[in-house]
Amino acid sequence: MAVNRQPRGLHAVRWILCLLLASLAGRAGAQAAEALPAVPREFRGVWVATVSNLDWPSRKGLPVAAQQEELRRLFEKAREMKFNAVIFQVRPAGDAFYPTTLAPWSDGLTGQQGRAPDPAWDPLEFAVREAHARGLELHAWFNPYRAALSKDRSRLAPNHFGVRNPEHMVEYDRFLWLMPTSPAVQQHMVEVIRDVVSRYDVDGVHFDDYFYPYPVKDVPFPDDAAYQAYRASGGTLSKNDWRREGVNTFLRQVSAEIKRTRPTVRFGISPFGIWQPGHPAGVRGLNAYEELFADARLWLQEGIVDYMSPQLYWSIAAQGQSFPVLLDWWIAENRQRRHIWPGIAIHNIPEKYDVKEVLDQVGLTRQRAGSTGHVMFRMQWLTENRGGLSDALARQTYPWPALVPPTPWLGNTTPEAPLVQFDPQSSTLHWQARGQSPFLWVVMADVGGRWWMDVMPAHQTSLRLRAGAAPPRVMAVSAVDRLGNESARAVIRP
Repeated sequence: MAVNRQPRGLHAVRWILCLLLASLAGRAGAQAAEALPAVPREFRGVWVATVSNLDWPSRKGLPVAAQQEELRRLFEKAREMKFNAVIFQVRPAGDAFYPTTLAPWSDGLTGQQGRAPDPAWDPLEFAVREAHARGLELHAWFNPYRAALSKDRSRLAPNHFGVRNPEHMVEYDRFLWLMPTSPAVQQHMVEVIRDVVSRYDVDGVHFDDYFYPYPVKDVPFPDDAAYQAYRASGGTLSKNDWRREGVNTFLRQVSAEIKRTRPTVRFGISPFGIWQPGHPAGVRGLNAYEELFADARLWLQEGIVDYMSPQLYWSIAAQGQSFPVLLDWWIAENRQRRHIWPGIAIHNIPEKYDVKEVLDQVGLTRQRAGSTGHVMFRMQWLTENRGGLSDALARQTYPWPALVPPTPWLGNTTPEAPLVQFDPQSSTLHWQARGQSPFLWVVMADVGGRWWMDVMPAHQTSLRLRAGAAPPRVMAVSAVDRLGNESARAVIRP
């Protein structure tokens, strides 16, 4: 089907004629309308890391215009590849990639922590706008406890929380860390999350696997004084349980605050992929429960999170850390039926994986009823097409766009179907919202007995056929809200 679009805004999503969803040749138009195909549902996320300038910006001190153009290119690449979400790191280590009184500007922008960009701009506001203009969700990614990437306190800005509250910041290994059990730290981080959720139109809040730091052999985390004070005040938990409960308490607070502030924002965590060795039988490796003090199974069982993305950074055939074996365990533990979107280690290409391994892992997530998507670490491997990965994903794995699965526990009201008109003189399909403006549109057409579809951002409200193109027998448009709820299809027969 040949079409011209009339784009508005920055980069309108192209009409993607990429997938044969159903063949209805020989059927009448009414029969075709009754057999509208379902829209594929799959969370396709990618991490965009700002820590140490891994994915963006490419270097410290880059001019603002160049930073913006780089971010546009990253998001355009994600859109072209038919991802539907970016997980954008906004707080790598006690800092911020947005203006706030709660943390200093990240040195990843200007080269000096606390120095504002010049000319002034708001990278997070820009990122949200650019992502949404392409039909991408944007999840704000925070590292809550990592305070600095070195132990040199002279590099920290005066308004860094650890500088203003040195009693709550400790040295461990090469880094500085905020004390996870400190009520002051927990309150501060809840305020940080509230600040972002209340001021920015983000779709999710995301934490990765850095709770307590990964352990250094024979080097204990320096919290003895805090634990002794807890015991002296009447606390009875063992030290490890006290540490875990500090993290659990904080996450419960964050989850509740997000829902109070903006109920449609999803809370997700990407923990280390093994909860404890032996769970399930035969699994071995680092014990996140005992060494990172991360009880990720509890977070699932209590429904603290809306999605869990365990970092399953091993191959399918790995002995003791098999990707499908671990994925099945996480699915089985998901009693509250939250989303399970495992993390896939595309950064293992080519040293540990080939491209086929990644494609096969995506295929395994599609075979499990309890897993409805995946997240890839990280964006650089896609922009550089490492090992031909991007080409293979586009050709074999993502030949069609997909909607993010709905989150019914946060809201399941169905949007109203749009109003649709077809102008035969200009060969243009027009549609408009009824009721609340949607987040996305789904447009599909039966062209010569073949169904094609596209997912478009909210600002796109028309589709024009090229001159001389035969009109589709059936076209349909539906509205999709921020939680993935889809309206009935508005059907028209040109």
